[in-house]
Amino acid sequence: MVAEKTENSLVSKAARLSVAPMMDWTDRHCRYLHRLLSREVLLYTEMVTAPALVRGGALHLLEYSPEEHPVALQLGGSDPEELAQAARLGAEARYDEINLNCGCPSDRVQSGTFGAVLMKHPGLVAECVAAMRAAVDVEVTVKCRIGVDDQDPETVLPDFLEQIAGAGCQRVIIHARKAWLQGLSPKENRDIPPLDYDLVHRMKARFPELHISINGGIDTLAAARAHLDAGLDGVMIGRAAYHQPADILCQADPLIYGAGEASDPVTVVRAMLPYIEAHLATGGRLHQVTRHMLGLFAGRPGARGWRRMLSEGAVRPGAGPELVEAALEQVTG
Repeated sequence: MVAEKTENSLVSKAARLSVAPMMDWTDRHCRYLHRLLSREVLLYTEMVTAPALVRGGALHLLEYSPEEHPVALQLGGSDPEELAQAARLGAEARYDEINLNCGCPSDRVQSGTFGAVLMKHPGLVAECVAAMRAAVDVEVTVKCRIGVDDQDPETVLPDFLEQIAGAGCQRVIIHARKAWLQGLSPKENRDIPPLDYDLVHRMKARFPELHISINGGIDTLAAARAHLDAGLDGVMIGRAAYHQPADILCQADPLIYGAGEASDPVTVVRAMLPYIEAHLATGGRLHQVTRHMLGLFAGRPGARGWRRMLSEGAVRPGAGPELVEAALEQVTG
C-alpha cells in the first residue's frame, strides 16, 4: 500500500515554468546560471540513469549547488526496485522532486528499456512510480510523450495517465509529440513528429486532478502564458531556454509568477564571476561554465563578439574570469 503524500506546493508553484532536462546541456553550471536569471523557475538535471547510481556508484552525478533550488532530479530506468533505490539517493541529496523519464527516444536509452519505449508499458511505469513513491517523501513525477510509433495517442495517452495517476503520480509533463523509436534520430524526434497541443489540453480536461505541464516547440514566454491561460498547470521549455536564456528567463518571474522584477543578463554575468573563480580553484576549466553562457545576449548588439571571445578563448589553458569581463565589454562598451 502506497502511503498518501501531499503535493509539494512550492515545487508545484515553481512548475508553472520549468527548464527541460537536456543531456549534455542542463548540468550544474547551466542550472546555476539559470537560477541567477530566474529565482522562481523549476530546474531539472540531465537524465541520470538508475543503474549508474545504484550499480555504478556514480554519486558525483547528484552534485549540485544549494542555490539551484527548486531543482528536480530526472532518472532513467525501468526496474522498480532499482529506481526506488536511485530515488532514495536523490532524496538523500535533497532534490525537490524525482522525475521518471518516459520520453527520451535515443537508441542508447531504448537498449536499456527506458525512456520513450516505456510508453508501450504503462503498467510497468505505474509499478516504477509506486515503488519510487514508497521509497521517498519528495514528489515523484513523470515526463512522457503522447505515444510512440504507430500507437494512437487518443487511446494510449489517457490509459497511460490513468495508470500512473493510480500509482500516485500527481504531476506529469507531456511532450506533445510522438516519438518514433526507429527511423528518426533523437534530434529529428524533437522536430519532425507533429505537435498536438490540443490533445494535451484535452487530457487536462479529462484529468483535472492531475498537474499537467506541456512541453515541445514552445519558444516564447507569450506562448507559455497562452497555454497557462488556457488551463494548463505548467509549461516546460527546452532549447529556447538554453539558446536564448535571457529571452525566456529574465522576464519569467514577473510575467509567469507575478513575483519580483526582471533580471539583467549583464548583472548576471558579473554575478557568475565568483562562481567561475570557485570552479577554477577546484581544477575546473572555464569553458565548462561559459559554454552555457554563449546565448545570453542573443539578438543584442555585440552578441557575436561575446560569443566569439568566449568560444575561442575559454578553451585555452589558463583562461579565467578576466576573459569573461573582456567579452562583456563587447555588449556593454
